[in-house]
Amino acid sequence: MTFNETLSQRYSCRDYSDRPVDRRLLGEILEAARLAPSACNRQPWRFIVIDRPDDTAGREAVTAAYGRPWIATAPAYIIACGLPAEGWTRPFDEHSHIDVDLAIAVEHLCLSATEHGLATCWVCNFDPAVLRGKLGLDDKLTPVAILPVGYPASDKIPAKNRKQPEEIITWRD
Repeated sequence: MTFNETLSQRYSCRDYSDRPVDRRLLGEILEAARLAPSACNRQPWRFIVIDRPDDTAGREAVTAAYGRPWIATAPAYIIACGLPAEGWTRPFDEHSHIDVDLAIAVEHLCLSATEHGLATCWVCNFDPAVLRGKLGLDDKLTPVAILPVGYPASDKIPAKNRKQPEEIITWRD
């Protein structure tokens, strides 16, 4: 599949099959995140993987932090965490780029998952204190996103509703 085909097939999946995801495959998509660029190449991130069906504590942490039932259908989760103390800060205004760096890495991961026939969904509307507490996360880690990962329950890829190029691009002549 071409890169643009991968882009067109990536969507936010909210219904997964019960087929498990092999750890080697999860490792491949995590490698895509590891290779992502970051400000000053600091890679201020950590990824926590919950992929065993018998990890009830890990799965319960995710479902407690994000209370929507669909998330429980995913066979695996990747918790993307930032390390604020390791991130680059723009000196002019002290703006931290940790979220930008993590967003690049997470989207690399999502696109790699799509290329391998897996589906993902960015979940940012969760309670980080609940997730931190239930997973026993170090205070140095900031949970930024929960990524359910798995094989979609349906082969149908939903239509994308995107703005037209002229609505988002300004060419300066």
